[in-house]
Amino acid sequence: MANRRMKTMDGNTAAAHVAYAFTDVAAIYPITPSSPMAESVDEWAAYGKKNIFGQTVKIAEMQSEAGAAGTVHGALSAGALTTTFTSSQGLLLMIPNMYKIAGELLPGVLHVAARTVSTHALCIFGDHSDVMACRQTGFAMLASSSVQEVMDLGGIAHLASIKSRVPFVHFFDGFRTSHEIQKIEVLDYDDLRKMVDWDAVAEFRARALNPAHPVIRGTAQNPDIFFQARESSNKFYDAVPEIVVEYMNKIGELTGRKYKPFDYVGAPDAENVIVAMGSVCETIEETMNKLISEGHRVGLIKVRLYRPFVKEYFLDVLPRTVERIAVLDRTKEPGALGEPLYQDVRTALYGEKNAPEVYGGRYGLGSKDTTPGMIHSIFDNLYHKRPKNNFTVGIEDDVTGHSLPFTEGIAREPEGTIKCKFWGLGSDGTVGANKTAIKIIGDKTDLYAQGYFSYDSKKSGGVTISHLRFGEHPIQSTYLINHADFVACHNQAYLRQYDMLKDLKKGGTFLLNCLWTPEEIENHLPAKVKRDLARKDINFYIIDGWKIASEIGLGGRINMIMQAAFFKLSEVMPLDDAIKYLKEGIEKTYKKKGQKIVDMNCAAVDKGITAIHKVEIPEEWADVQNPKEKYEELPEFIEEILIPMNHQEGDDLPVSAFSGREDGTFPSGTSAYEKRGVAIMLPEWKEENCIQCNQCSFVCPHAAIRPVLLTDEEKAKAPQSFRTIPAIGKELKGHHYRMQVSALDCLGCGNCADICPAKEKALVMKPYAEELQEADDWKYAMSIPRKDKLVDTHTVKGSQFAKPYIEFSGACAGCGETPYIKLITQLFGDRMMIANATGCSSIWGASAPSMPYCTDENGRGPAWSNSLFEDNAEFGYGLFLAQKQMREKIEHDMRALLQLDVDESLREAVVEWLDNMNDGSVSREKSEAVLREIEDLNTNDDIIIRLCQRIAEKKDYLVKKSVWALGGDGWAYDIGYGGLDHVLASGENINVLVFDTEVYSNTGGQASKSTPTAAIAKFAASGKRIRKKDLGKQAMSYGYVYVAQVGMGADKNQLMKAITEAESYDGPSLIICYAPCINHGLSKGMGKSQENIKDAVDCGYWQLYRYNPMLKEKGENPFILDSKEPNGKFKEFIMGQTRYSSLAKEFPQVADKLFELTEKQAMERYEDYKKLSEMK
Repeated sequence: MANRRMKTMDGNTAAAHVAYAFTDVAAIYPITPSSPMAESVDEWAAYGKKNIFGQTVKIAEMQSEAGAAGTVHGALSAGALTTTFTSSQGLLLMIPNMYKIAGELLPGVLHVAARTVSTHALCIFGDHSDVMACRQTGFAMLASSSVQEVMDLGGIAHLASIKSRVPFVHFFDGFRTSHEIQKIEVLDYDDLRKMVDWDAVAEFRARALNPAHPVIRGTAQNPDIFFQARESSNKFYDAVPEIVVEYMNKIGELTGRKYKPFDYVGAPDAENVIVAMGSVCETIEETMNKLISEGHRVGLIKVRLYRPFVKEYFLDVLPRTVERIAVLDRTKEPGALGEPLYQDVRTALYGEKNAPEVYGGRYGLGSKDTTPGMIHSIFDNLYHKRPKNNFTVGIEDDVTGHSLPFTEGIAREPEGTIKCKFWGLGSDGTVGANKTAIKIIGDKTDLYAQGYFSYDSKKSGGVTISHLRFGEHPIQSTYLINHADFVACHNQAYLRQYDMLKDLKKGGTFLLNCLWTPEEIENHLPAKVKRDLARKDINFYIIDGWKIASEIGLGGRINMIMQAAFFKLSEVMPLDDAIKYLKEGIEKTYKKKGQKIVDMNCAAVDKGITAIHKVEIPEEWADVQNPKEKYEELPEFIEEILIPMNHQEGDDLPVSAFSGREDGTFPSGTSAYEKRGVAIMLPEWKEENCIQCNQCSFVCPHAAIRPVLLTDEEKAKAPQSFRTIPAIGKELKGHHYRMQVSALDCLGCGNCADICPAKEKALVMKPYAEELQEADDWKYAMSIPRKDKLVDTHTVKGSQFAKPYIEFSGACAGCGETPYIKLITQLFGDRMMIANATGCSSIWGASAPSMPYCTDENGRGPAWSNSLFEDNAEFGYGLFLAQKQMREKIEHDMRALLQLDVDESLREAVVEWLDNMNDGSVSREKSEAVLREIEDLNTNDDIIIRLCQRIAEKKDYLVKKSVWALGGDGWAYDIGYGGLDHVLASGENINVLVFDTEVYSNTGGQASKSTPTAAIAKFAASGKRIRKKDLGKQAMSYGYVYVAQVGMGADKNQLMKAITEAESYDGPSLIICYAPCINHGLSKGMGKSQENIKDAVDCGYWQLYRYNPMLKEKGENPFILDSKEPNGKFKEFIMGQTRYSSLAKEFPQVADKLFELTEKQAMERYEDYKKLSEMK
């Protein structure tokens, strides 16, 4: 290669690199796992990187993928080479424009990190269901199977599209390739520039829509000519394959890497061959090479050019000796004779003499790991006398019997490959540090390096598992490590939850981060861990990373401490070099956050090397027995689904485990059984200081701390450690009060202790071990009947005696979103219906198997569902309309009853129900009265009996439902705004709750129209340049929508009023909640998220108000401004967040101007609201 350069990067970065080269305009929208491609392009443009045309790329973030596709279409039509990046539902939203782009022969490229399309459940992980839904659009399709191929074939997609005029989808496996880090060869822009057909570029620009040479495009055609016109484009598609081959050859000449539309590898005289595309090809090739060395005649055809699918190219590479073919599809098409690639191969072989037998199978849906053992089973199936067709592999299908058996634990990495696994806690920095390690080893040594990262579905605070491989040979192992040389556990709680030594080799190294000393360790290790350590002869080391991080000032960020320890123990490179490169990486990564952060992380590296302790393993550990534990009977779902999944054993569950759950239904309240115990610090209640305000419970993001009221009898039965004080308040006279924390559910954010208004704090954060006994006290506390009927639950204090119908969610520690919905469930949870937009709130709200929305002792609780991202308001509207229709039928039947001779008591109950049918506060009482009368009905009148039966059949609809549509600002301000606006305009009684984090939180912090001016976010790398949208003011313009803007930490009483007024209002309501997010980079940490809300309101950054249409009907001003005059500390507030402070460091030339602008805009907004509040 002319300018050979090796660099360590992931698939998304590789795609972005080549896309940037050929792109004039990029129209983007965030979606996992493709967002990093757009983020890289945006960041490079912000820093002035030039494409091959000598310009920076023009970036346009749109409101949705459909909007991005429309922009791509428009920009291409006007002569700009345009690119976008997407996945899954996002790609499907682009389909209408894909037909147009292809139909108009516009040379654009879509880079797709292929991802599962939501069906019975959302899945953010990878398969080909999205790209297969687009194979009919007219786009050519190129598939890459490795990070290097993403670089190479991504470039080919652009080059071939320019020359052929046919648009391309270039796709690769989401996560497995998009997020896999590999050491690859980077294509140089000068080399790519030489390959471009510049005449084709000039012709493309000359065809552009332009009034200098106007044409009409996009006409309406009738039956007389449409068919012929459609067929006229055939010649362009006929030319595509040869053009692709031409550029494959040019890339081959440049790099030495040869590509064909279909590549064959394997035995030249193969009798059994697999056909596949995507990352599985790497695993197949690695496994196949071993089989060939053992004498098997096997091979693999890698599909590169999927559309157009050229039969001749396929047959050219298929060995004539092949007798049987297994075609693997990473998608499922219910009802079809077979999946797409299988049908293509069958069609290609149709009519061929002596054609091989073809068998199809599905694998890897939702990123299901596909291992060498599974590849063995596919070849074994082909050797079988009667091979199974339409098979599945990687699961046990004990219902329909489609699955192939396979052997677990087979590894096929090249000899000498070093394999390491790291178990981390989300947000502790483990993943980021391992990415740094991979890049250090890949870029600074001659070793090949690979990194892949698997996660559970929780936000920060969930489990992360990093899989790192290093070696002297290229690494094709696109599967999880199952024979590790080194395993690190970064959280001691995991020892009791996961079998992390299962994959550690005999004689391997195990590093444990824990609070225990070498002398204490024996008392804390589970028996199974001791046995494995001894029987596998493992080198065992411990380190107290938390203590070190705390002393340095890094809080819970132990990443650099553990990374330094890894380099010392693994000896993958000289230690002095590792330290040098780690510190260089720290300088590069953290310089935006200031020198203090850099210095602290460098100190962490030094400490991590010296603080390791080797633990000698006694021989007797080999035979230590498990202690006898008290058997606890658990619900079937918990035993059979939740516990295996939480132990990272969900892959072993058979299909039959989901019989009866085929539609994706999960039971409520399963999060209560997790008991993860991952907090470092827990709140200790100082009862002598407590003023019983319940504010700590009010703000708790996870409902892990709650007030308890006890009678004398309940107090007498309590454990000795269950300390109480006399309850305050005349309505609580004679009761005892306790503030109880759940030690095993609390994440230790500290907001409860921070918010405590007592003169001497009534909650003090203490080390986890000191407060663990609270777990038993929690069990007793939860057994005590609630006493919320004694108090007014529509007050701050009283609300916390009511049951929270959401508990122990997967949200981040200190989350600013969950306290709002927790409070709403405490007020209306037993009659709530929730439509939840895809995003953070749907992930912490319902990630299998942990369901935080729960039920009460009557089996009642919120009914929750997620449709999509873009349609949530409409989905919620549908929930409302169904309820309305069914209740109107009940109303009709009740009015019919009143026309008949019914008992006076029944008549009275029916009249009461009709008079109050839309009053949620008394709806249950009135409904239960009707049901009692129907149950006691004593009549022979057939009509009355039939009407009462019809009412009883619809008894679930009697109580007025409180319908809520929830979501973040990405949904409400952007992709879902059109639907949200329409639903609010309907005038119907539906409530909308917006968690305003001012970024797309779930996809990693991209800018939305809620992001204020000057804030740095992904897709706004140099600070957002346009002002924040005023969603509330837009909704107020209708005049009949209740609108409130709230901030829990700033004014709890205003929040209570807003929620109560909104829910009781017989019309649409919109509540916009300020929600601090981990993406903001709070300098004080998320333990101060409630304080951050208060500061935001005090300085005028966020305003509190209520717009109540009911006041207008009374002749009063409907707008109430609940915020006070700003305190002048605006700049101080924003500079306490990295999203603003980093702008000053990275772009000082514009920072001050933008800071002044965003403050000016916030003050203008406050003054506008003030004027509204003063109107007569």
